Amino acid sequence: MGYDLYQSYRQARDTFEEADSALEFPLSQLCFEGPEEELRDTVNAQPAILTTSVACLRAASECGIALKPALVAGHSLGEYTALVAANVIGFSDSVRLVRERGRLMQEAGKTMPGGMAAIIGIDEESLEEVCRETGSQIANFNCSGQIVISGTRESLARSMDLAKARGARRVVPLQVSGAFHSILMQPTVDGMAQAISQVNFGLPQVPIVANSTAQPMTSPDEVKEELLRQLCHCVQWQPSVEYMLGDGVSTFIEIGPGQVLSGLIKRINSEVQVLNMSNAESIKAIEL
Repeated sequence: MGYDLYQSYRQARDTFEEADSALEFPLSQLCFEGPEEELRDTVNAQPAILTTSVACLRAASECGIALKPALVAGHSLGEYTALVAANVIGFSDSVRLVRERGRLMQEAGKTMPGGMAAIIGIDEESLEEVCRETGSQIANFNCSGQIVISGTRESLARSMDLAKARGARRVVPLQVSGAFHSILMQPTVDGMAQAISQVNFGLPQVPIVANSTAQPMTSPDEVKEELLRQLCHCVQWQPSVEYMLGDGVSTFIEIGPGQVLSGLIKRINSEVQVLNMSNAESIKAIEL
């Protein structure tokens, strides 16, 4: 992951080297060579995705692409990339924070085992009723007809069965190590609060649409509160995109590995322009 960026752009290469130095271990080697199973561990995947995303962002700058966003937002972990883009925190601080976030979330997943599942083709009200009956929680409002739930393994199994019985077209268990964005992540909060307290947060140069509220953040204190709140609360992705649409945004640029958010945005509003910067080839193809 990210190797073509590393080969193609000096600033991307510098980004991977900065991550290695900040974390004091060769994250770049893990990204480029694997093993994939180790890369997928939450403690490694989170800083790896952040680093590749920031490498994309910096490679675009090296290509002369002038990114002047009206707003920035990120889905779950992606909120940290948004903070770097808005110059709220430096990259070295951000990669250390998400490494700690990943470690704490992985530990919480072992202490309080759980999981997540995508529920396709059921309305929000019906799924909320299912969650009330089973003890699961809605973790992500991704787009119309796609909602992710979190819970213990038992509550998740019951929720998936009930959702299918009440009309869901598909239920898809997700390959994650815990019940993220639910009360089962409460053990992570104190550790993250301590890690956040050691980082200097600046004034956002661009408003950041928060995961948990779908409203813009414009102060360091709001950002710190959000980074703790999003650990145990639902990611309001569809409302966040709708807020940006209502603010006049007509072009979205997804930055980082994969194109999942591009697909979600097009499902929320098929008329907007959605661009993607996930590797060297896609960056070179960007025209603004």
